[in-house]
Parts: sequence; C-alpha cells; structure tokens
Amino acid sequence: MSVQSFVYNSVPQRVVFGAGSLQHLAREIDALGARRALVLSTPEQRPQAERIADMLGAHAAGVFDRAVMHVPIETAREAREVAQRLGADCAVAIGGGSTTGLGKAIALDSGLPILAIPTTYAGSEMTPIYGITEAGMKKTGKDFKVLPRTVIYDPELSLTLPVGMSVTSGINAIAHAAEGLYATDANPIMDLMAQEGIAALGRALPAIRAFAEDAGARSDALYGAWLCGTVLGNVGMALHHKLCHTLGGSFNLPHAETHTIVLPHALAYNAAAAPDAMARIAKALGGSNAAQAVFDLARDNGAPVALRDIGMKESDLDVACAHALQNQYPNPRPLARDAIRALLQNAWEGVRP
Repeated sequence: MSVQSFVYNSVPQRVVFGAGSLQHLAREIDALGARRALVLSTPEQRPQAERIADMLGAHAAGVFDRAVMHVPIETAREAREVAQRLGADCAVAIGGGSTTGLGKAIALDSGLPILAIPTTYAGSEMTPIYGITEAGMKKTGKDFKVLPRTVIYDPELSLTLPVGMSVTSGINAIAHAAEGLYATDANPIMDLMAQEGIAALGRALPAIRAFAEDAGARSDALYGAWLCGTVLGNVGMALHHKLCHTLGGSFNLPHAETHTIVLPHALAYNAAAAPDAMARIAKALGGSNAAQAVFDLARDNGAPVALRDIGMKESDLDVACAHALQNQYPNPRPLARDAIRALLQNAWEGVRP
C-alpha cells in the first residue's frame, strides 16, 4: 500500500518519562527559566500539590486548589488573578484534565508557561486545545501558547488512582487515538502512535483492575495516554468529541465517564465510513469489531456503559441532539438528526453496539 500525501507538524515540547521522574522537577523549572511557580490542583489533590510546593521551596509562589471539571470561566478568572497577584512566572499543574485545563486557561490570557504532571490518563497535557465553560456552554479552541512546555510522566504518581477512575480515564485516552485514525487531517505518523497507544491501554486496564498497584501496567497506561494525547494534539477530532463536549458542558456530566460511554456508539456510527480506522482499533484491542471491543473493555472492567447511570436524564436527549448538530466537527459519516438521536438513546440505555 502506497503512502498518501499528508502534512505533519511537530511541536516543541519536552517529555520526561519514567518511574521516579518527579525528582527532576526543580531541574525542569530551571530549564523553563522560571523562578516562581503557582501549583495548581483540584481540592482533592491538595496534598500532592503541597508536596510539589515543598519540593520547590522558595520557588513556589503558592497553591491554587480550585480546579474543577470543564473549567468554569469564573474559576479561570480567579486563578489568573491569583497568579498575577503572587507574581508567578509559571504554573505547575498536577492532576488530570481539569487541572491541566485550568493551567491552559491561565496561559491563554497571560502566556504563562505550564509544566504538567499528569496523574490520570486524560492526555490534555499533550494538546494545544483548551475548553472553558460559560453560561452552561463549553467553548473549545486551539492555541499553541496553552500547550504545556514540559510534561513529567511519573507512573508512581498514578499508583493510587482508583481503579474505576483509571479505567474511564484510560478509555477517554483511547477515544483521542480512535478519532485521530479517521480525522480529516490524519497522517501515518499519528496512525502509528494511535494504534500503539490504544494497544498499550488495552493491555494495561485489565491488569490495573486485577492489581491496582501493578507498576508495569501503570507505566503502560501512562505511555498509552501520552501517545493518545499526542494524537489529540496533532490532528482534528470528530463526532465523538463533539458529543462529549455537548454532554459534559451542557449537562455537567463527568468527563471520562462520558467519553467511556459514548465512544462505542460513535465508532458504530462511523464504522462503515471509516473501515481502515476500525480495523486498526479492533486489532489494537484484540477484537474483530472496534465498537464492540471498546464497549467490552469498559463493561468487563467495571466502567459505566449507560448515560442514565451517570446522571443524564432521558428528557434531555433531544436537547443534546440539537446541540450536537450545531457547529459540527468534520466527520467521516455526515451527521443525520435521527441517527444521532438513536445513537444518544443507545448510549443512554447502555446497549452494546
């Protein structure tokens, strides 16, 4: 098979990967030319944020622990004001997508460099994509000044990530790679990373469920998340991500769980229009049908598979469908209202594709 024409852009970003790599934090802050770091976290991860601040000593400007899902604009504004008041010249974001997203919201206006320390498999740290929720609508954009300059991947920091959260976070990462395989600007470099990332997570998640502190599985999962996040940062996304932004931003559903539930149905919707991508996904997961393989990975490892089980009301499905049809993302199969509504119904009920 001959290689088709494509465009590939690489981005300047430093990745430090490996067990114990958090020990290099001070070195990496110095490499950024920064002197005062504001440490960001969710309220739940305040202890980890304080550990980071302690490691930085005099170079820590303070801790801001108000990161929440979907980055409400009010929280973003407050964090920017705190960073300015404390004279921070960089932000250290420890946690998952919510914390990294908050760092991006600060960088969007201020240009403050971000050092990300992921403790989940969200992948946001590898992308120039940001999202801010205002008045119940999540608005997303792309700007390379929000891309973290440095990422420290230390699998030891994910050992205590609860199994349920590990599984949904991992399938959220798989979603990035899966859609990258049928993106309009897909390229063979990203295809390789996508398939490898999906395969790494497909191996890791059952092993983590069997033994949460399996260091090898945690390393595999973080490696897979890095690859999948890189795909998300380099090529466009399609129907799945549009649906999840709609459901998350408008109905305040949990991010990773929403991705986990919707992905099999989005893949089933696009299957006939993207057969090569589906074959790669199925192969990476050791299955014969991409949509069913993702659904089974979620179900068999204890993840939710129905929107009704994470707080979605059936009466809101029509509104969600209408929102999904606005400002459409490019997609292999054209978006048809009745078919999208049926997709949402199946996702709400938890039907296996």
